[in-house]
Amino acid sequence: MIRLLIRTAIHLVTAALAILVAALILPDFQVSVEGFVIAVVVFAIAQGILTPFIINVARKYASALLGGIGLVSSFVALLIATFFPGGIVVNGIITWVLATLILWIITALGGWILPLIFLKQKKAANS
Repeated sequence: MIRLLIRTAIHLVTAALAILVAALILPDFQVSVEGFVIAVVVFAIAQGILTPFIINVARKYASALLGGIGLVSSFVALLIATFFPGGIVVNGIITWVLATLILWIITALGGWILPLIFLKQKKAANS
């Protein structure tokens, strides 16, 4: 149960960091202060739910796309997050592409590095 909570927290933190970085770097990517929390939660939940679904669809119908699952799920999660008013606004195709790349890179690195740090410390504390 603790591992699940740690992984959930890591997923939310990396989503928040990715959205903040995209908003700081890309002029056509806006997120309001009020909608930030909603945008982070919607993005994180959408990505968490969509990734396994997209993997299964790609495995079944287009196995060549398996390497790009993270990009696809990041794009779709970002698209879903923009449907919630007061959250994320993305203007322009270049901004969509760059925002997807930024979100994917940050969430992928955070999802890979942070569990090594925090779950390793948890395991050491239990020993």
